[in-house]
Amino acid sequence: MTMPRVLLVFLMLTVLSATSAMAGEGTLIHNGVERRYIIREPQIAALDLKVPAIIVLHGGGGNAESAERMTGFTELAVPHGCIVVYPEGTSRFSRMRGLKTWNARHCCGYAMKQDVDDVGFISALIDRLVAENHADPRRIYVTGMSNGAMMTHRLGIELSGKIAAIGPVVGGLFGDEPIPPHPVSAMIVNGARDKSIPLHGGQTGSRFPDAWDGTPLKPAAYQGEFWARANGCGQATDSATAGGAVLVRTYACPQGRDVVQYLVQKGGHAWPGGQKGSRRGDTPSKALNATEVLFTFFMEHGRS
Repeated sequence: MTMPRVLLVFLMLTVLSATSAMAGEGTLIHNGVERRYIIREPQIAALDLKVPAIIVLHGGGGNAESAERMTGFTELAVPHGCIVVYPEGTSRFSRMRGLKTWNARHCCGYAMKQDVDDVGFISALIDRLVAENHADPRRIYVTGMSNGAMMTHRLGIELSGKIAAIGPVVGGLFGDEPIPPHPVSAMIVNGARDKSIPLHGGQTGSRFPDAWDGTPLKPAAYQGEFWARANGCGQATDSATAGGAVLVRTYACPQGRDVVQYLVQKGGHAWPGGQKGSRRGDTPSKALNATEVLFTFFMEHGRS
């Protein structure tokens, strides 16, 4: 390696290992509506680098701030040279920072009932990140909790040409989703004691039943089966970690594609290893750190 090349690599590593994030708040007009997001960027302004971008979707009734606090993705991913973005859903209370939902087709609330084009919004946000914020178009990742996890599934299906991997947490599928045209790796996390997203499917146990359209959920395991089909994967192998507190199902997939599903045995409707989503929310299990395993999974996958 030549001396200029050595120096360049040294400078890149120095910048990407910076522990501070460039904080910002942005808005994007989509379909005539101003949409808000929080963005945390590594200090890469001095170098023309393309870096991974992780989009984190809040749960129903949440907002960008709650997603950041709940998951801790900023503290983990930004020091490793990643952009982390926390977009917001919509609400009929336009001036309120909370009570936001995503249109995941059969859920939830205002966004579903108004048929808000959240897929178009996130697609436009990805385009902006690539054009203006140094995001690598081959390393775009999406994760989210609950309603945000359902939206993560929808984005993985409808934006499969833009997203490398997804990580839905305590979400579900309904059984009428089409297979995406492009493979998207998936890591799925559910809680066996989740009353809002029942392990065996059926009607949601949400405190807000009118937030749904009545379509029953498929069992949690269906999510792994769906993404295994989408990625051309074969049989699954079951194992356990954390002394049996977390069950892991790993599918045999073609090279470059992976589908893994975690089931936290004592997990409820919460982000494992994170913070409570609300005062009345379930206490997160500490048997699994969802942010850490998702981050590792994302960094191992890029679009070909």
